[in-house]
Amino acid sequence: MLEKVDLTQALRKAEWKPVREDLEVKLGQAQRVAREAGLRTVLVFEGWDAAGKGGVISALAAAWDPRGFKVHNLGLPTAEERLYPSLTRYWRRLPASGTIAILNRSWYRRVLDERVDGLVDESEWQRTYDEIDSFERQLVTDGYLLLKFWLHIDKQEQKRRFKALSEDPVYAWKVGKAERRRRRQWSEYEQAVEEMLARTSTGLAPWEIVASNCRRHARATVMQTVLSAMSRASARGDEPAAAPAPTAEEEPSTVWVKPSNPLDRVDLSLSVDRDTYGRQLDELQQDLRRLQHQLYRERIPLVIVYEGWDASGKGGSIRRLTRELDPRGYEVVPIGAPTPQELSHHYLRRFWIQLPKAGHIGIFDRSWYGRVLVERVEGFASETEWRRAYQEINEFEASLVRFGTALVKFWLHISPEEQLRRFEAREADPFRRWKITPDDWRNRDKWDAYYDAVGEMIQRTSTSYAPWTVIEGDDKPWARVKALRTVKTALEGVLG
Repeated sequence: MLEKVDLTQALRKAEWKPVREDLEVKLGQAQRVAREAGLRTVLVFEGWDAAGKGGVISALAAAWDPRGFKVHNLGLPTAEERLYPSLTRYWRRLPASGTIAILNRSWYRRVLDERVDGLVDESEWQRTYDEIDSFERQLVTDGYLLLKFWLHIDKQEQKRRFKALSEDPVYAWKVGKAERRRRRQWSEYEQAVEEMLARTSTGLAPWEIVASNCRRHARATVMQTVLSAMSRASARGDEPAAAPAPTAEEEPSTVWVKPSNPLDRVDLSLSVDRDTYGRQLDELQQDLRRLQHQLYRERIPLVIVYEGWDASGKGGSIRRLTRELDPRGYEVVPIGAPTPQELSHHYLRRFWIQLPKAGHIGIFDRSWYGRVLVERVEGFASETEWRRAYQEINEFEASLVRFGTALVKFWLHISPEEQLRRFEAREADPFRRWKITPDDWRNRDKWDAYYDAVGEMIQRTSTSYAPWTVIEGDDKPWARVKALRTVKTALEGVLG
């Protein structure tokens, strides 16, 4: 692929000034239109050392209001960042509506630098291609403008630039041991780059390979490409790009047939007597405290998801779960309606950035499943969005598990009769009345719609690597013991 790039392309100095001035004016206008349209723009810059990434980024920055963009210079992950799934630090840097994120290096480091330097094994960087494909598809289908540039120079041009930089005391620091090592590894990097371009240049997120032996030509090419893409995307509005249609080979042979609802088979008569409950609860809490310390020692993250009907006992279960845990090693993350700031990002971002680091526990009281539950039933997400979310959620959870995360998901199930009893009890108790809201009663009126949504959610997202556990919740003691026992079993499994 790279050998087909015409590196003789050039722009004379006399031609560059009027071209630059014209592009700067138009890019400034495009930024203002994009801000009004709420466009979220991500620009990824990869390329050979000394290929001119800094110069290209500076050319764009000169055209734009600096309050509307941010440049992220991304080196290899820090020791702290390695305690999270690899994509976490990129989710943190995604732009809000109307803004631009410029990434000087990106998520492709894993399949380039880390691959060539042997920092990750082949199985890991091979899996990374799938994660990158999923990540970029999720962004583009949610309406992000994603542009990826590979700045290409030949080996001789890099040698010339290295020499010029090394001879200038102001810029000599730019050519260090790492840059010289990568130059010696040119052939290995070239092979990695070719594979990266072939495997990740997709219909939704194609690579733009920029001939960069001439700096002026590279800057003009990138500026014109960004201008054209921003203009098209702003004109399109907030309508996201469509995912490519499946090919004949990919077309499913059967249509989705609604299966029986797994909630139909839940035995809500299950219970435990008080004496047995007290004894088992105490034993489980002590066991979990010991397992928590082993989890920390082994640097394994644990994510526990609590979903369930209103008044199904999520809060009580979480309190029993955390009663004997060291509070320095866990966090309970209550999830409510997204804020305006959160709504300006992809819906999964707020969960990515709240994941526990390796060795810690994150307990989500409600979660990313709101997309296929409340947002589906209440119409806050379109049918296209919530149907797409099943795949996005499965991919998200697969990334967590591949990282080594222990993932436990609970649906706390109660009968409508038990829910009514608990609602009325809360309203009658002045100390608990705050726990019942008009939203709870309104949600109860939509029980059947939620029942269908929960059933489909379990069917579509209970995977071999992240299965759902349905908790029979009419008897609170039974539900609490089962939840703690499930967590214990999961931890014993990952700890061996």
